[in-house]
Amino acid sequence: MSVHPFIEAEKQGGHSVKRACELLGVSRAAFYARRNATPGPRATRDAELGEQIARVHARSRGSYGAPRVHAQLRQDGQRCGRRRVARLMRALGLAGRYRPAGRPPPSPTYTPAYGRI
Repeated sequence: MSVHPFIEAEKQGGHSVKRACELLGVSRAAFYARRNATPGPRATRDAELGEQIARVHARSRGSYGAPRVHAQLRQDGQRCGRRRVARLMRALGLAGRYRPAGRPPPSPTYTPAYGRI
C-alpha cells in the first residue's frame, strides 16, 4: 500500500509534510519525486496496449478473450505476452466468463446430479 496519497492529503490539509514523512518512514525526497514523476515505460506501454486491446475487442463485438486478442495483436505486429493482455483486459473490464450464445445463466439453486452425496 502506498502512503503517498495520505501524505498528499495531509499536505492539502495544511499539515507538515516533513512530520507526515517521518511518522510513515518515507523520505521527503521520495515523496516529492513520486509526486512530480511521469509514468514509467511499462505504464506508458500498458496504456498504448490497452487502447489496442479495446479496439480489437470492440471489432470482435466483445466475443474475443485474451488468447484471441493476443493472436490478433501478434498478427498486427505487436509484441506482448498473453498474460499481459489478460491482465490489461481485466483492468479494462473486458474480461468475462464464457457462456455459449442462447444459454441462460444457471439458477442460484442449481446443483448438478453428480455433485450430490
